[in-house]
This record gives sequence, structure tokens and C-alpha cells, in this order.
Amino acid sequence: MRRTHGTRQGTRTIASRSKSDRGRLFIRRVMYPYEDGEKVAIVIDGGQQKGMPHRRFQGKTGTITGKQGRAYVIAVKDGNMAKTVVALPEHLRPLE
Repeated sequence: MRRTHGTRQGTRTIASRSKSDRGRLFIRRVMYPYEDGEKVAIVIDGGQQKGMPHRRFQGKTGTITGKQGRAYVIAVKDGNMAKTVVALPEHLRPLE
């Protein structure tokens, strides 16, 4: 069988949810009002496929630089390279 090279390749454990969280939508995470310049952690929610960032950004910390529709634009350092990630609030967590 040929090896697939899809966007969610190798995410069996990264994008999986615990048994108690399966099928649950955390409304507080979706409705959180993020501001420009705020620090956020990118934590992929496997139950929500829309607006999911690439798995390489799982666990990374970035800064909100703007808004694009319902999603947020986040500036992230990937090694020495500065990148922008567009993700829905379901996949973000505020850092205090």
C-alpha cells in the first residue's frame, strides 16, 4: 500500500482527545476574546477539523497579530523562521 502524504498524516496521537473530552465542545475556549499582541498556545482539538493548524505547530506559542473572519492570525517562530498561522479559537489557549 502506498504511503499517504495528507495534511493530517501522523496525527493519530497528536490530534486525539481523551475519552472524557470526546464529542465535547468547550464553549469558553471558543468565545474567549483575544486581543492583538496577546500570547497564545496552539493546542490542536481533534474534534474540530475546521481551522485546524498544521501539526508542526502543536504546542507552539505565538502572538496574535490580527483577525481573519472568525479565525485569528498568529505569528509563530518555527526554528529561526517567522511564520504566520491562521487558526480558529477552538485550537488556541490563552497564556496568563
